[in-house]
Amino acid sequence: MIRPPAPLSVAIGRAARGLTRLRGGSGSAFPGLLVEKLDPQFLARALAKLPRGVVVVSGTNGKTTTTKMVVELLRGQGLKVFTNSSGSNFTRGVVASVLGEASFTGRLDADIAVLELDEAHAVHFVRAVNPDYSLLLNVMRDQLDRFGEIDATAGLLRTIAEHTTKGVVLNREDARVRAIADSLHSQQIRYFGLAPELRKLFPSDDEMHSADSAGGETPPRSRPDAAAPAITPEDSASGVPDGAGGETPDNEPVEPAGTGLISTPAEELPEADVLLTGLQDRGGSFRLGSKDITTELTVNGAYNTYNAAAALALVRQVLGADINDDALISSLAQVAPAFGRGESLTVGGQPLDLVLVKNPAGFRLGLSSFSAEGVATMIAINDNYADGRDMSWLWDVSFDSLAAGGVKMVSGVRAYDMGLRLAYDDVDVTALEPNLKSALEAFLAAHPEEPKRIFCTYTAMLALRKHLSAYTEVEGF
Repeated sequence: MIRPPAPLSVAIGRAARGLTRLRGGSGSAFPGLLVEKLDPQFLARALAKLPRGVVVVSGTNGKTTTTKMVVELLRGQGLKVFTNSSGSNFTRGVVASVLGEASFTGRLDADIAVLELDEAHAVHFVRAVNPDYSLLLNVMRDQLDRFGEIDATAGLLRTIAEHTTKGVVLNREDARVRAIADSLHSQQIRYFGLAPELRKLFPSDDEMHSADSAGGETPPRSRPDAAAPAITPEDSASGVPDGAGGETPDNEPVEPAGTGLISTPAEELPEADVLLTGLQDRGGSFRLGSKDITTELTVNGAYNTYNAAAALALVRQVLGADINDDALISSLAQVAPAFGRGESLTVGGQPLDLVLVKNPAGFRLGLSSFSAEGVATMIAINDNYADGRDMSWLWDVSFDSLAAGGVKMVSGVRAYDMGLRLAYDDVDVTALEPNLKSALEAFLAAHPEEPKRIFCTYTAMLALRKHLSAYTEVEGF
């Protein structure tokens, strides 16, 4: 196949993007896919010209927020940074972002690229473009319908690390991510992690599923079979999944024999270049090497504070001795939340927080990070492809913290499943409406004078942001 010259590839891609937007699309996928097919080396050529190279951020959770933090921290150090800010974390999304910013010759006006990549598409990317640095965040049981078992996801991240040429930053608290170091040879390896007293606040995937793995007694609040279809209104009225209900025993995690995946003593962990040492309201404390710092953060939630530790570790590795610590902390304090990830909007003079939830650990941490007192709560659960089709993980989340005030609205494709799940934790649901637009309208109308919070899966978050743009200013609309 004859490769078109760069100006032609750029022209074709931009024409496709304009046509896509005229037809109501975002222009973040199709133009990239088209250029990827016509000119497979386009992306590699464009990124090879960057003097500081390419950084890849991947993992099950936290990619978008952490990538945004890394970008802002590097910009605060005076670097020009290219990133796939459209939110499309597939390779075609990166190509589309290059098309939007490159000159007609395919050259980017940037020093470094920081790219958020979906685990599977990152493998495709790194085989075409070897990144200089990679940051690998975590492995959770998200989207098993896409990746298979959790070790398959860890294998994808290992491939990313093995194709990285200079440095890899790993989450030392995630045993599967930590084990990737065993496969690396020439790369510089650094870690980010948690102070021992904080580890119980961030349970690993294995800690949440350890009772079953150890062959012990299954807690009464067990999840339904993963293959079970969505529960209909009639199902919700007439029956419940086998094994659901009752009280959750307050058991400590039991480690499966021989795995070494759970509750590794802190003294056996590798030394972390950056530690999260404390959580404050709207802020956190960190240890950077031998230096302790405390800073306020614009992003919300404990999980986003831990993402900040990951971002700090990566930037410290990329810049080395050239780093300006004062500028680093100043930039971190000013990073705005990525859309839908702890994003706070103002509707009718009252705050409305959007909290993205994708798995048991994230939902649990989201519930514990925000007080439900004095806040009207809505939950929106979809099971579209980008969310993962298996929503049985909702049975691994305790919703007891919402019992006092109840949930004012439940919505989304799996609204009835979510309503049933809340009933088993004795959480009252005021209204249930599967249609997201109708649910949002009713929720806002019923609570005009109260702060509001919406916990939502990915595609529900995208739809709600679009509908919220009719009420307030929303980034991207």
